Amino acid sequence: MLLRCAILDDYQRVALSMANWSSIEAKVEIDCFNDGVADTDALIARLADYEIIVAMRERTVFDAERLGRLPKLKLLITTGMANASIDMAAAARLGITVAGTGGFVGSAAELAWALLMAMVRHIPSEVVNFRAAKDPWQLSFGRDLRGLTLGVAGLGKLGRQVAAYGRAFGMNVIGWSRSNTPEKSAELGIGYAATLDELLRAADIASLHLTLNAETTGIIGKRELSLMKPGAILLNTSRGPLVDEQSLIAALESGHLGGAGLDVFDAEPLPTNHAFRRLANVVATPHLGYVTEETYRIFYGDAVEDIAGWIDGKPLRVLNAQH
Repeated sequence: MLLRCAILDDYQRVALSMANWSSIEAKVEIDCFNDGVADTDALIARLADYEIIVAMRERTVFDAERLGRLPKLKLLITTGMANASIDMAAAARLGITVAGTGGFVGSAAELAWALLMAMVRHIPSEVVNFRAAKDPWQLSFGRDLRGLTLGVAGLGKLGRQVAAYGRAFGMNVIGWSRSNTPEKSAELGIGYAATLDELLRAADIASLHLTLNAETTGIIGKRELSLMKPGAILLNTSRGPLVDEQSLIAALESGHLGGAGLDVFDAEPLPTNHAFRRLANVVATPHLGYVTEETYRIFYGDAVEDIAGWIDGKPLRVLNAQH
């Protein structure tokens, strides 16, 4: 009897074309799902008969309750090598192997810069007006990035890449992270912010590149937003819960913030009536940071390897081996 594999959140219906699945097709029956399911009972009903699940990043939560209600599940693959939405210890207790995949570093940093450029040059509204062939011919005037201060919160791989973009555009770049030092900033060729507050006060544009955990959840709230310059821009391409959404909405509606460039949200997909969908000073994308052909080919290619290795008794890239 064939093993059953569910590929989740294949929104673009491309999973099967991004890798060579033929190496496992004699042993595994694959089903792809292109819609997200938030309700636990509905999710369990969908996945109850699958031994293998391929999850896309952190779009679907697999906590202890959900894992416990999937007795057939033996292999859970997450794209990427970390997933805060999976209870690794619970999976280990239940005998479920959790495996990861490689990825393409830098895609989210590129999108952060695309959001920034779209905001400062008003590209979305100008494109809509251009396609509608309406007068006036030009609606807006933009801002030059050269000379503005870019504050980068979080100086991991993505934060450092965004800092490098800022330098290339002639910006005054400053950085903050809990592990940063003046010496590390000097090595990156950027200024040093001793605290997050200092960075927010100085930045014309603040870009978040922080890992989501108990300490960073809600790290940008009403107080922090009030520290930012009138007209400043906030970019968040990391995780939605880093920022208190209601406080951000209030800062945008009041005009204190000039705008926000967002790719991540508390709830995804974003509810249809959410304020971010109507605010003119928000440029947002539906969590596209890692959604590139290059990344997907690595994700799904490695997923095939993970499945083949597990079937052969030689699991690869196991993430919950220590639990």
